[in-house]
Amino acid sequence: MTGAPATGVPVAETSAAVAAVADAPVADAPVADAPVFDAPVSDVPLLDGVPRQRRGSCAGRGRTSPPPSPRPVAIRPSRWLSWRLLPTPTGTPFTFGYAAVLVVTSLVAKYANPSLVHALHQASSTDVAHLVRTPVLVLVASALWIAGGMVSPYAIGFLLVLTALERRIGGARTAGVFLLGHVIATLATEVPVGLAVLAGQLPDSSLHRLDYGVSFGVAASVGALAGLLTPWLRWPLLITFGGTLVADLIAFTDPMTNWGHVMALAIGVAAWPLVRRQQRARGRSPGWARPQSPPSPTTAE
Repeated sequence: MTGAPATGVPVAETSAAVAAVADAPVADAPVADAPVFDAPVSDVPLLDGVPRQRRGSCAGRGRTSPPPSPRPVAIRPSRWLSWRLLPTPTGTPFTFGYAAVLVVTSLVAKYANPSLVHALHQASSTDVAHLVRTPVLVLVASALWIAGGMVSPYAIGFLLVLTALERRIGGARTAGVFLLGHVIATLATEVPVGLAVLAGQLPDSSLHRLDYGVSFGVAASVGALAGLLTPWLRWPLLITFGGTLVADLIAFTDPMTNWGHVMALAIGVAAWPLVRRQQRARGRSPGWARPQSPPSPTTAE
């Protein structure tokens, strides 16, 4: 059992009124002061299941968060020193290639027939007789051998000193310093021998005195490298190495070679102005400078 409407208005009139209200345009009502969503960009939540969302796209306002700064890679001192002290094909090509040749000749001197090794040493010797006939050939050939083999002090000094020098002034100038000490010290020791033989002060056998090795070039390189180091490294190096040369002179076991080492060291010290000028041109600071970490990028406000 159904009853009539309580208002007493006919149903048809009520339906017409509702339809008229629905068809009428609705005016934009003023919006009340609503809170503005200004949350930080990092706090804006992302929508689950919606791909390719970006931080800050949900917020109408807010700054784009700066990218995180890359953390500098820490270099362990031991690993850095071992890498910098030894020659490499790209960093020190002259020292690396020269060392490879010396390794080959040292292996030949150790494992080849002794008579063959003696013949090679004799043919490479920078004695007076060879310097008169083929000076250029023997000056180059004598620098291809290490007296004492690969474990001699001058072999170790060759690797450490020439590597450090080449990293500071380049391969061409390192070769120039080495060659300058090798040639001048050799001539300074052998020419007096020849003059003494002519004067009758030495026997003719002194004209064939066996003389080969890289020690003169290494001594000159030590002197040149000392001028590029900081004082707290320079003077201990010169005092230690120079004291060893003086001790050899006092022992008087091989005076001509020992005097050649002293002269080669003096040649390297005399080259300080040239090597320092080259180091400044290459933009390197003196001493053992460690590589700088790249600066972290900054974001403009």
